[in-house]
Amino acid sequence: MQKMPTASPATKPRIIVNDSTLRDGEQAPGVAFTAAEKFQIAHALLEAGVDEIEAGTPAMGAEDIEAITEIGRIAGASRTVAWGRMTEADVAAACQTGVAYVNLSVPVSERQIRAKYRGGPDEVLARIARVVPHARDRGLRVFVGGEDSSRGDADFLLRVVGAAEAAGAEKFRFADTLGVLDPFAADAVFRRLRAATSMHLEFHGHDDLGMATANTLGAVRGGATHVSVCVTGLGERAGNAALEQVAVALQRQLNCDTGIVFARLADLACVVAKAARRDIDPARPIVGEAVFSHESGLHVSSLLRDPHTYEALDPAEFGRRRRVTLGRHSGVSAIRHALGVIGESVDEARIGQLLRLVKQFAVREKRSIEPAEFALMVKQTGAVPAA
Repeated sequence: MQKMPTASPATKPRIIVNDSTLRDGEQAPGVAFTAAEKFQIAHALLEAGVDEIEAGTPAMGAEDIEAITEIGRIAGASRTVAWGRMTEADVAAACQTGVAYVNLSVPVSERQIRAKYRGGPDEVLARIARVVPHARDRGLRVFVGGEDSSRGDADFLLRVVGAAEAAGAEKFRFADTLGVLDPFAADAVFRRLRAATSMHLEFHGHDDLGMATANTLGAVRGGATHVSVCVTGLGERAGNAALEQVAVALQRQLNCDTGIVFARLADLACVVAKAARRDIDPARPIVGEAVFSHESGLHVSSLLRDPHTYEALDPAEFGRRRRVTLGRHSGVSAIRHALGVIGESVDEARIGQLLRLVKQFAVREKRSIEPAEFALMVKQTGAVPAA
């Protein structure tokens, strides 16, 4: 992919983050948020600096309308988006929420159109031409979402985008609904879209092939102005592009500003994980418990001299702390460091003895040794207080 020009901090491109945890994230199998959990998640999203909250689907009924209305009050109606199909009925439901924005979705791929619309591609264009102005007449600001855009005919996609712009939509969402793109293809398609429209362009990526974050960056390189994400990648099947990964990668790799407060990401992930009743993988990028932990002896030896040798990200920036763990791959540098942490000292022979005991423990218990367990081990080997 072509390298994005480097910008100074004062001229960083501003990418708008649209979080869909409360809509697409909740569509993950078995996930169902209570109203109280939705409000808690909305508060956490705002604290993390999210620009737009896609709060749900009003057409699902009165409870959803009430929840979206309250989220609009919490977040500000101008920052809250309702989601619906390209129908007058869904527009009417969105109007009941009092929010300012609605994202109206249409299928773009032939397979999706055939399954949903009897009239075929012409009906897609006709619905856009009819429903978007209707929504605007009702006082809504309209985004158009292109479901399964990545499997749609390239020329028809341009017709859909053109129809959306002509009808008065402000943004077009390109959805990689089944996660079939690669970053190079995402870059290329957004360059084509960017050349064809002055609307805002958003990428909505799924992670079926494990490339949702990379595809989102590819789309931004190609001209996307908005990114649609979910906290911890929550969503259908393999999930969506993860808010925390996308926000950090956009800043570090493309020098873009998202307004996201990195120090709030771990807390935000915990709020969503608790509500979804899904554990966060310890190795999950950015928010996993183990991502700033180090065990390998070679790594720890260098890390203790210069953290940048094995840390591309500063844990303090994320409200986290570096952790040197003791386990099967530890070396003498880690033992010395651990002794210093607990304020103990042993002679060199006992350092070797402790290292052997730590390795034996890790193999036997299949885990790292906890600080309290190490302190007890040191006591049992005859430590003396550090000078």
